[in-house]
Amino acid sequence: MASIDCENISVPFKLCGKLFGAAGLQSVREELLKEPRPNRAELARRLCRRLSWYALNGNPQLMSARVGLLRLARAGHIELPPPKTINANGKRKPLLTSDGEPAPPINCVAKSLAPLVFEPVKGSTNRSKLWNELIERYHYLGYAPMSGAQIRYFVKSHGGQELALMSFSACAWKLAARDRFIGWESQQRERMLARVLNNSRFLILPWVQSHNLASLILATCARVLPADFEREHGVRPLLLESFVERERFAGTCYRAAGWTLVGATSGRGRNDRFSEKKLPVKDIWLRSLSRDWRNKLLAHSSQNVGEQG
Repeated sequence: MASIDCENISVPFKLCGKLFGAAGLQSVREELLKEPRPNRAELARRLCRRLSWYALNGNPQLMSARVGLLRLARAGHIELPPPKTINANGKRKPLLTSDGEPAPPINCVAKSLAPLVFEPVKGSTNRSKLWNELIERYHYLGYAPMSGAQIRYFVKSHGGQELALMSFSACAWKLAARDRFIGWESQQRERMLARVLNNSRFLILPWVQSHNLASLILATCARVLPADFEREHGVRPLLLESFVERERFAGTCYRAAGWTLVGATSGRGRNDRFSEKKLPVKDIWLRSLSRDWRNKLLAHSSQNVGEQG
């Protein structure tokens, strides 16, 4: 691996919400020097093991580790081995197959499709690969690995027709409008951040035309997700967040499903310290998942509540 002079590059004190610093960076560099040189997946496993990045259920937090390694590489701290498959943006690109081709049109009112079925997507199964492919094909943001504890769904009609795809993952580490709405202080936020999930992807398949389906999905998911996520990760979420790009969407379906508009982003990326890159302004929508959600998020308990994004 080529040496990198990082004397003038600050080492992050935290990486993906976890304590890191110079000791963490040294651990990563030591693993990269070992022979045979680890690939990205193996390096993430070693990072979790050396820095004790584990969720409450005991599983290594591999996706957070992989996202963190990418950030280190982009900041010039390390040089990663090349990924096996990438697209022009440097993201891992799902393979496109005949299974992802458009299906016959579905055109009906939402209530005729209810009750909706939420099928969780697991691991590296064929269903997982199809989920990734459909997001890459049909979502305007495409596919990207998610950080932190996460859950993905296929949303189907009661008759088994596939209608939509959703994913929830680690929320934004800091978000001024959200944090003001909750009313928490820095220490409370750090302890309780695992209880807030980001609706990172929401796609109604383009061949599905159904009035009010989007709001029905959002409302139903808020009832289904807490137990599913707790079963999978050992943490029960209390609040959902979503970012809706103003120039593309009005957010009507979120409002109809009981979400609250609390503000907007600044148009800067999370790592943009000097306002060098202007991003689309996005409205910030929140959805509570229990009646006492705010009291729980403001709790002063020091108990570890799992992965913090």
